[in-house]
Amino acid sequence: MPANASPPTTAAAPSPIHAVVAEDFAAVDRTIAAQLASRIPLVETIGQYIIQSGGKRLRPLLVLLAARALDYQGDEHVTLATLIEFMHTSTLLHDDVVDESHLRRGKATANDAWGNAPSVLVGDFLYSRSFQMMVGVGSMRIMEVLSAATCTIAEGEVQQLTNVGNPDTDETTYFETIQGKTAMLFEAASHSGAILAGATPEQEAALQYYGRYLGLAFQLIDDLLDYQGDAAAMGKNVGDDLAEGKPTLPLIQAMAAGTPDQARLVRQAIREGGLEHLDEVLAIVRETGALDYTRARAEEMAAKALEQLERLPASDYRDSMAELARMAVDRQA
Repeated sequence: MPANASPPTTAAAPSPIHAVVAEDFAAVDRTIAAQLASRIPLVETIGQYIIQSGGKRLRPLLVLLAARALDYQGDEHVTLATLIEFMHTSTLLHDDVVDESHLRRGKATANDAWGNAPSVLVGDFLYSRSFQMMVGVGSMRIMEVLSAATCTIAEGEVQQLTNVGNPDTDETTYFETIQGKTAMLFEAASHSGAILAGATPEQEAALQYYGRYLGLAFQLIDDLLDYQGDAAAMGKNVGDDLAEGKPTLPLIQAMAAGTPDQARLVRQAIREGGLEHLDEVLAIVRETGALDYTRARAEEMAAKALEQLERLPASDYRDSMAELARMAVDRQA
């Protein structure tokens, strides 16, 4: 289908947490479609493909909820939410190339469909477009927050890459990694929404840390689901992290809590990658309580996120943010 004949950009089916910002969310969808416009058809084709692939759009949702929770009445939050989604999408395109992934959210990845070079370059386009929109928002403070976030995210991705195949990665290093590669953009989304709305210093800090803890909770559950999730619901295969040799918290805790023989097998599985030892590793992470431990840490992060919301005025927007924190640990995909 030619790029100029692409159907309207649509997000995943709306959920109750989206309802309070439904009109804003629709405006974000329209802005995404408009900002994907390019004189190069392949840019629009790949951009539409990855953005329409069924994501929850949680990061732009955080911008909208944070701004509205502080009674923001302008319309720049729509632009801000859109550019945050473009930043996220660009990282997905790049990550799938780095990880040599073939499946995301149940669909072929862009690199699988079009190849690595177009995926990387369209990721660059989306990233660059996000900075164009950032200038349009016109806030130096927001530019400072988001430009710093992009550096932290890139560092987190590199740190994750250096951890691959390393069974000596400890829990501290793991949390540093997921803080950079995942939680940072959640944090930047809610933080920048607060700045846009003219938050007090206390409110700004609350929304910054809310996003951070929410992002950590989401990543912890993602890593948990890799060992007990449903492949059809997740849109990826159980054991993908193990296949890539990623030492996530379930494996780190299994090595710490297991017998020497169990730890030795998990170490070997991380070093070698692949799925040869998947069944044995699945049994070990269950027997050692590593999955329960990972869930407990996720619940701890979600509880911290909820604590931050107590500094905000009561509203339907704050309630939706609270529900989002609870959803982070209750989801199955």
